[in-house]
Amino acid sequence: MTRRFTITTPIFYVNGAPHIGHAYTSIAADVLARFHRLNGDDVLFVSGTDEHGQKVEQTAKQKGLATQLYADEISDSFRQMQRDMAISTDEFIRTTEERHKATASALWEKVAENGYIYLGAYEGWYSTRDEAFIGEDELVKKPDGTFVAPSGAPVEKVKEPSYFFKLSAFQDKLLKLYEENPDFIRPNGPRREIESFVKQGLKDLSISRTSFKWGIPVPHDPDHVMYVWFDALANYLTAVGYPNMNDPRAPFWPADLHIVGKEIARFHCVYWPAFLMAAGLELPKSIFAHGWWTVEGEKMSKSLGNVLDPKALADEFGLDALRFFLMREVPFGGDSNFSRRSMITRTNVELANDLGNLCQRTLSLVARNLDGVLPEHGPFTEDDQAILAVSQVLPTIMAEQIERKAITEALEEVWKLIRAANSYIDRQAPWALKKTDPERMAHVLRVLVDIIRTISTMLQPFMPDTMDKMLTQLSVDKSERTFKDLDTPLPAGRVLPKPVGLFPRFVEDAA
Repeated sequence: MTRRFTITTPIFYVNGAPHIGHAYTSIAADVLARFHRLNGDDVLFVSGTDEHGQKVEQTAKQKGLATQLYADEISDSFRQMQRDMAISTDEFIRTTEERHKATASALWEKVAENGYIYLGAYEGWYSTRDEAFIGEDELVKKPDGTFVAPSGAPVEKVKEPSYFFKLSAFQDKLLKLYEENPDFIRPNGPRREIESFVKQGLKDLSISRTSFKWGIPVPHDPDHVMYVWFDALANYLTAVGYPNMNDPRAPFWPADLHIVGKEIARFHCVYWPAFLMAAGLELPKSIFAHGWWTVEGEKMSKSLGNVLDPKALADEFGLDALRFFLMREVPFGGDSNFSRRSMITRTNVELANDLGNLCQRTLSLVARNLDGVLPEHGPFTEDDQAILAVSQVLPTIMAEQIERKAITEALEEVWKLIRAANSYIDRQAPWALKKTDPERMAHVLRVLVDIIRTISTMLQPFMPDTMDKMLTQLSVDKSERTFKDLDTPLPAGRVLPKPVGLFPRFVEDAA
């Protein structure tokens, strides 16, 4: 039976243009989605934009735009970013779409029907920039005596009628969830922070606003609009057609994995499961909260002028080189630093030298010495068997790493094989065997082609365009590129096209 796999990015808030952090989250989710598809799973990959809330309304007003027009423009920029980064989403949810409004309203009504929503009044601190209510105990006092949110965002005292969600009723249920499902929140750092937050006690949550109108009206009380996070989190249900359980996408719930930045882990790991419990719906299986990106060791900020545009980086270094670097540089989950020097080094050492030279040397020798025809295997030596054993086990090892969301470690497994293959070609020296043992030369080149095929197949989720070209150079048909296809050897006699280098070295322009 085909396994279903549902993966989501957070839906991105339309308060500014996409940057490298948004691209990183999207690429990580895309790698996992592509990996599962190639592994034979039926995948639903969801992304989108979060377009409601006071901050959006204020920003649009500052720009002199109608709020919907402003949201349209920014949402389009996120769609374009994902196209630029080769993100293979199946569903892109906009919270201003009618289908989403219907889902969020249905979720509200179900939670209310079950007795977890009541009308009251909210008086306290609110951060418009964070779109979050801030408790007195969370305020940070500045040297000038004023208070800000933990993020540093300004706060203001608000008092208004509000519907409340009985979050306090779910404290013990959430702690039990975390205890019984150790993989529900990953990695361990965010998990410990969430558990600590919940153990300190949960207060009921204000989930509506009356001081502005840019939001989804509360069912049966249009003077209120839904709190932006109640609205936004419902997008994951919109993607599966909720509340229509006969929707063809309905079987894709619950989600297998929500990938989020750690700054929004609380919303996803506390509020979201509580909303779902209150509605009597199944919970997502896992939430992975990754770290932040710095640039040359400094926090990204508009004031420093160091916010990185992913499209500009892709144009300069190549899209697949950028995708590779973002997944390779730092273990997935931790904080990451974008260093131009590291980007160039990874491109030149690991892509151009390690992988590029392996492919170019092997395929050039096949073209020059075998007229580009894929040879039969000959007798296998111990050296052949050792390197092929590493190659044959690679899909299994990588699948285990991907299951653990160890994306960076999965790439390292590929590079272990690449480094081993470069050592193998140096030891076997097929250029010398041409004179002394041409049959052995042909066999060595066949072993190397088989290994490069495995490498190229397994790297498709990370570098889809380049690996498509690489597999074409190996005469691997488009119908032979899943992981299972590696069990079937390529038939001898296929003609390989003339090889073309796919991994150019990056050379900085002289100043």
